[in-house]
Amino acid sequence: MKWEDYRKSDNVEDRRGMGGTGKAILGGGGLIGIIAFLLMTFGGEQGQQIGTIIKQMQPTEQSAPAKELTPEQKELGEFANAVFAMNEDVWTKIFEEQGLGTFEKPRMVLFSGSVETACGNATSASGPFYCPGDKKVYMDLDFFEELKSRFGAKGGDFAIAYVIAHEVGHHVQTLLGTSAQVRQKQQELSEEEGNKFSVCLELQADFYAGLWAHYIKDRLYMGDYEEAIDAAHAVGDDAIQSKMQGHVQPEKFTHGTSEQRKKWFRRGFESGDFKKHNTFAEEL
Repeated sequence: MKWEDYRKSDNVEDRRGMGGTGKAILGGGGLIGIIAFLLMTFGGEQGQQIGTIIKQMQPTEQSAPAKELTPEQKELGEFANAVFAMNEDVWTKIFEEQGLGTFEKPRMVLFSGSVETACGNATSASGPFYCPGDKKVYMDLDFFEELKSRFGAKGGDFAIAYVIAHEVGHHVQTLLGTSAQVRQKQQELSEEEGNKFSVCLELQADFYAGLWAHYIKDRLYMGDYEEAIDAAHAVGDDAIQSKMQGHVQPEKFTHGTSEQRKKWFRRGFESGDFKKHNTFAEEL
């Protein structure tokens, strides 16, 4: 992906290496980490839940010393910043084209270890997420190494770009009122029926990520699209459940299957048409 010449966003806070005190998850790969990953992977609307879980299960405060970022970490931060700026510009254009008013830009926080948000405390094990309470995307960029080592994704810079775009998609849903409508509807439903609406919300964020990629496709190199599709496959509910528990429980799906996630990213990318975003009409 060609990004080096792109502008940098003024809405990115890089807190990596700053140290400080937070409610950290010891080890990062134990039971709590698994719970956090399953609840939070690509899903910002559950931020308050995971914050509460972490707070209850790991109350010990730990101080993390400040660290100097490596050149590789600095470059990755610059890449994420440029991708975020591309999202700002694309969604500003889409909102204008669709007559949706002025696009309110989100913010993005790069962190390592743990972070405090308006949705509660979270750690690296939470995966990337969007918090509607403060309208911020939270990213621990070390997550992508785990995505490769633990869940078999191929990785690559455009896999990271896809994740950022997906989380910005949740911000779009917040601005358009979609997330609030889903939460209100879920209050009337059983957990299993409510999960179906969560799936549609996540698939729509995948569509929005694909739509964003369509708008910047002149910046993609050969293989970038495949990196995003591979990441979408790796984080399907069926793929995660198979890896984590050895069997699949469709009634527990909250994000969609690997095939669904690839399908909706592909639809956004290939169509470039915002009006084709209604996952609820097709998936429910």
